Amino acid sequence: MKEHKTGTREEWRTPKIVDRSTFQAELDALRVREKAHTREADAIAAARRRLPMVEVDGATPLISERVAVTLLDAFEGRRMLIAYYFMWHPGEPAAEQCEGCALYTSQVRELSILHSRDVTYATFCQGPYEESARYRNFMGWEMPCYSAEGDSVHSLLVGRHVGMMHIVCYLRKVSKVFETYWTTRRGVEAMGNTYRLLDMTVYGRQESWEDSPAGWPQRWSEDDNPYRTDGRPIVQWPRLKAGHSDELGIGKG
Repeated sequence: MKEHKTGTREEWRTPKIVDRSTFQAELDALRVREKAHTREADAIAAARRRLPMVEVDGATPLISERVAVTLLDAFEGRRMLIAYYFMWHPGEPAAEQCEGCALYTSQVRELSILHSRDVTYATFCQGPYEESARYRNFMGWEMPCYSAEGDSVHSLLVGRHVGMMHIVCYLRKVSKVFETYWTTRRGVEAMGNTYRLLDMTVYGRQESWEDSPAGWPQRWSEDDNPYRTDGRPIVQWPRLKAGHSDELGIGKG
């Protein structure tokens, strides 16, 4: 069993020290595997583009700015839509909302390249619009956000676990809407760069499931949520320090 706690940073073990040529030789060997991994990812993406699609109801109602809209409206006139289904705990304060959803959504900022490819990105909150809109403002998110509750979310996530985070991709053909792909769990890492960057570092994600050498820090286990510190999602702390209010208006008329 690996230890999840490895002392102070000064006590963390480090890789062996070698000369430049030895280091480069080891890196070159790894680069072969990295390039093979990239080519395999390209092949998987090519297979994804060849998947069949299934029709969904474009008239499925959503809520935006207290106004009823439809799934078709969420395309904003573009041909494709990527929707992130944000987990939500109705009636709970900001600190108790999904920490993973907060992390991944916080990394979605620049949408212009998506738009140039005829793709709209939107967040579909699986909870009340007014609560989620206040949360969006607290977090400083600017992407389109909608509420998909009750029959709507069950219809859109038919056969899947409602209440779990999902990415779902849609295609519009005039007024008809089709689902072309979906993923969940670690699949949603596609939304951000945090873990890809951590994977490049010597200590990786520092999580207990990783295959790391003995003595490497693995500070987060099942009992130490890697997305939370001191009682709330990590990505909320900078917002509080900047003076933003996390009041969601819960329980108010």
